[in-house]
Amino acid sequence: MADAAIARRGRSAAGHGAFGDLAFQTLTFVFAIIVLVVLAGVIASLVSGALPALGQFGLGFIVTEAWNPVTEKFGALAPIYGTLVTSAIAMLIAIPVAFGIALFITELCPNWLKRPLSTMIELLAAIPSIIYGIWGLFVLAPFVQEHIQPALIDTLGAIPGIGILFAGPPLGIGILTAGFILSVMVLPFISAVMRDVFETVPAVLRESTYALGATTSEVVWRVVLPYARVGVVGGILLGLGRALGETMAVTFVIGNSHHIHASLLQPGTTISAALANEFTEAVGDL
Repeated sequence: MADAAIARRGRSAAGHGAFGDLAFQTLTFVFAIIVLVVLAGVIASLVSGALPALGQFGLGFIVTEAWNPVTEKFGALAPIYGTLVTSAIAMLIAIPVAFGIALFITELCPNWLKRPLSTMIELLAAIPSIIYGIWGLFVLAPFVQEHIQPALIDTLGAIPGIGILFAGPPLGIGILTAGFILSVMVLPFISAVMRDVFETVPAVLRESTYALGATTSEVVWRVVLPYARVGVVGGILLGLGRALGETMAVTFVIGNSHHIHASLLQPGTTISAALANEFTEAVGDL
């Protein structure tokens, strides 16, 4: 009798457990579907809102540079170009620095310094973008104008091929300065993700490699990076998304010119900066 009662209780517990697992699985599936539905709704809304412009200007809107509100001739090529170039500059600067920060914190940093250093880096992400913009306009742009841009013009401006990237007068504001600002803004995101994924590498892998006589650099390149490469790529993509969508800080320092210049020292614009500058003056159905 006792064995039968125990068996019944076991079957009852198993039944409740199976029901709980099914309910949990269904609930999480619904949450995942909600995310996909929201994403599909956003895409549908963007496409629906873009149809009038595409109907009037055609696909040439994407590859046209002209931007003249008086004659109602508009093109998105200059903002697209500015968005891609500033984001590329930001990532070229931020990725190596973020990698070095994450590597130092996880592999080389003394224990007493890890927490304060990590906190200070993460605080950079809490600074509002408009503060970055004001700092960039009144501090970074004058510094770039007086020191960085003249040095680039003197050293790289005369080199055939790449000299065109550093041609023109040192204005301070421009695409290069916007890239500098973005690199500072995405740095805490990329470094935080890299640090976290580096810390997920099992200690036994590190210790075994050190026991074989490997140096710190060999451990990093042969153990840490291969193990954490998916997370590293995820952190880079997170920073790239932040750079592509940044508005206020870029608007302050990029110059807001709807023209494409080969020189990185010249003003430009981005998609988000163009929206911020133009939406208050938008009239008509478009």
